[in-house]
Amino acid sequence: MPTKLSLSVTDQSPVHDGAPASQGPRDTLKLAQACDQLGYKRYWVAEHHGTAGYASPCPEILVGHIAQLTNNIRVGTGGVMLTHYSPYKVAETFRMLSVLHPGRIDLGVGRAPGGDQLASAALSYPRRQIDPQAYPHQVYQIMGHLYDNLPDDNPFKALETAPQVDENPEIWMLGSSDGSAEMTGQLGSAFALALFIGNHERSPDIIKQYQEAFIPSPGLAAPKHLIAVAASCAENREDAFRIAGTRAMWIFKAMYQGVIVPLPSPEEVEAYHDDFSDQEKAAFQLQLDSAVIGTPKDCRERLFDLADQYHSDEISIVSVTYHFKDRLKNYQLLAEACGL
Repeated sequence: MPTKLSLSVTDQSPVHDGAPASQGPRDTLKLAQACDQLGYKRYWVAEHHGTAGYASPCPEILVGHIAQLTNNIRVGTGGVMLTHYSPYKVAETFRMLSVLHPGRIDLGVGRAPGGDQLASAALSYPRRQIDPQAYPHQVYQIMGHLYDNLPDDNPFKALETAPQVDENPEIWMLGSSDGSAEMTGQLGSAFALALFIGNHERSPDIIKQYQEAFIPSPGLAAPKHLIAVAASCAENREDAFRIAGTRAMWIFKAMYQGVIVPLPSPEEVEAYHDDFSDQEKAAFQLQLDSAVIGTPKDCRERLFDLADQYHSDEISIVSVTYHFKDRLKNYQLLAEACGL
């Protein structure tokens, strides 16, 4: 078991306290500044489109603003959803961020759409949507543009990626399966294993597969990974589970009822739960069971246990609560419990 654990943040910019969606990015900025002072290692912003309860459709803009308002924490995306974008444009954007904030920018990428089919169609209009199967090639193109090492037969070989930088962003590929892990290793990228997506079991062997498949790249000489988990920490277990119910209920409604709702308050969660059938209660409980929930001591033990299982010295924390104060307190308690 590791004796020292780095904590990072994956922020989905939830809309707290029933406020207008415009408050979500503002709360992200507040939380990022607090986590910078608390000693967190990275602050990644997610990408969602047309999704009630979340307010971060363009994480690259938030990355620049967060980096300007913080001093030490690395700032990046968790992640840019590549099925919507040109690899060259993504490379240029993150080159610019790296010029403005040298040594502090992470480019995390993924292939999920971050929204429904209508949002995906609107993002690509009037072009055709990019086939998700092109994702590995898109990452390969981004790396080629950033590292200036596209092969001679590539049609964009002679194209300069501006502006020039002394240090490129760190490239991370986000995944939740062994297929993602092997692909990430073959491309020579760092790997973020998203344990907070879904509630299915993911074997620690996924990390071994990534490491065995790893081929060094100009940006990364040896394999590098972290795991991302959902966590809800409070002074007592009752409060921790009450707070965690908001995220669990949002996911339950999206996955099992096909309904995307604003984040429900703890009182709304209780009312929904009271009307559930036994089968629905079991499905809701699965969402809670897949997260780290409890007191600071509980959470510390569980986080270090996960770090040991997945051979990771860094865990990124996903926290979605109805009240912003509960989310801020969550990160404060976890930082203290893990000795940041």
